[in-house]
Amino acid sequence: MTAEDEATDGKGPDGEPPHGEALAGGTVNAGEVFRRGSLVDRPAPPTAPALHTHLRALRRHGFEGAPLPVGLTADGREQLTFVPGDVALPPFPPWALTETALASVGRLLRRLHEASAAVAVDLRAEWPRDLADPEGGTMLCHNDVCPDNVVFRDGRATALIDFDLAAPGRPVWDVAMAARYWVPMLDPESAATLYPGGGLDVPLRLRVLADSYGLSAQERAELPEVIGQTTAACRAFVATRVAEGDAVYRRALAERGGWARWDRLQSWLTTHHAAFTTALLS
Repeated sequence: MTAEDEATDGKGPDGEPPHGEALAGGTVNAGEVFRRGSLVDRPAPPTAPALHTHLRALRRHGFEGAPLPVGLTADGREQLTFVPGDVALPPFPPWALTETALASVGRLLRRLHEASAAVAVDLRAEWPRDLADPEGGTMLCHNDVCPDNVVFRDGRATALIDFDLAAPGRPVWDVAMAARYWVPMLDPESAATLYPGGGLDVPLRLRVLADSYGLSAQERAELPEVIGQTTAACRAFVATRVAEGDAVYRRALAERGGWARWDRLQSWLTTHHAAFTTALLS
């Protein structure tokens, strides 16, 4: 779901591709998300009815940084308003790695949470537990604020897309998930392929994200530990899909160093835990 579209082959009777323009990016839904004019057509998550209600409520509470649901189709797809702008795809371009871009992600996430705090979570919905906060919460978190899911305009984050993994949780959990991708909370070897150029000051960038979001002193003290928990959750997410025979995740795991990469990452987080805490609380 990006503004950097790749057209499909063939044309329909109206001069457009039969399914619209295939939008680049994504993992699970790669090749299955299309744009037709002002609408995006994509596979609907199981929680779509509750999620659509939540997204409409966010707009009523003043949050305009998310697509608006238009409807569901009989063949299991959903239609949403298209959000124009730029989305960073790996390897991530320099404009997405500036401190200005990072700070704007923190502010956008804070605005989402402020609106979400005013919207009651539908407890009847079976929200996905894949990347959800194990402690739960009364607010719906996005849980996947990665570069692929943030729309930028003029170098600043303006909207979030792809709420498929949204689930109840604590705000600090969502910030930790965002930190994994935007700081990024990766050892240098793991970061090299996705964040070319290197030289990113991880403790400083972690502080920038915390400052721009407005984390409390208690949340700052908790954040390094919660980042470790989110990393473990992401590893379990990958392990489940690999065990199920998912070809996409099996290929990604092999291309990115296998389980040794995850072991190295966990060791790196442990080694630098004190430095991260100092940066956040100094």
